[in-house]
Amino acid sequence: MPTPVAEEHDGVTCAALTPWWLTRHALAQRAADGGTAGTAVLDVGSAPVVELACAARRLAGAAGDRVLLQRAHRLVATRVRPVYAVEEFQPASTTLRRGRGSCSQRLAVLEAVARSSGIATRCRGLLVDGAFWSPRFPRLRRVLPSEVVLAWPEFHLAGRWVPVSELFGPVAPRARPFTNTGAETLFDALARSAVAWGAAAWCPPDDCGAGAPVTVVADLGRFSSRDELFAVHGQTLCRPARFLVDPWLSRVAAGASRPG
Repeated sequence: MPTPVAEEHDGVTCAALTPWWLTRHALAQRAADGGTAGTAVLDVGSAPVVELACAARRLAGAAGDRVLLQRAHRLVATRVRPVYAVEEFQPASTTLRRGRGSCSQRLAVLEAVARSSGIATRCRGLLVDGAFWSPRFPRLRRVLPSEVVLAWPEFHLAGRWVPVSELFGPVAPRARPFTNTGAETLFDALARSAVAWGAAAWCPPDDCGAGAPVTVVADLGRFSSRDELFAVHGQTLCRPARFLVDPWLSRVAAGASRPG
């Protein structure tokens, strides 16, 4: 199965800015039912989320829930410009009001729209090698987090759970894999690129050359919401680090520019 790929890197990342005191175990079999209820992050009843959900429904017409989410994805991509924000507990409505957000925050908006539309969601937690983000920050590799906690949404469509990477169709027949380079962000790439995470994505850091799969350090399992994932495993950066860097990074445009 095609997987995200990373450019060649020197393996230099940093654990000092992360909640290193937490022990994150691989729990691939951890199950979660998901649901449509609102959470602190997925504030489904907020005016911005409801408005976006209604706009997506109008565009989708009678085409069904999958098309509704595809239209919502396009609306989020249009309305929320990509930045390098790091705060995972930011409500979806705040992201919409600000008109900017990280890929994770934009995915949270898509989840909130789904729940607001009666589509159940849940979250798969992945621990990804921080080197995957080194192409975005070439001069900051020594202070990049060694591991990144990634919340990967799944939607209950037609009786089965569909990962966001398959929202626009099966991964295998899609275009070239997402490389995390250039102007395209991970969120935007979902509509075009092959973005998949799994056992096949594992690659020892010393063996990951140019074009090799990115390292998935651990599959943390499924959670009822992204709120639960980050409550259990913490965010990528510890609170002091987020306090220092988020005001800056949340205003730096992602994709087109490289802050490092």
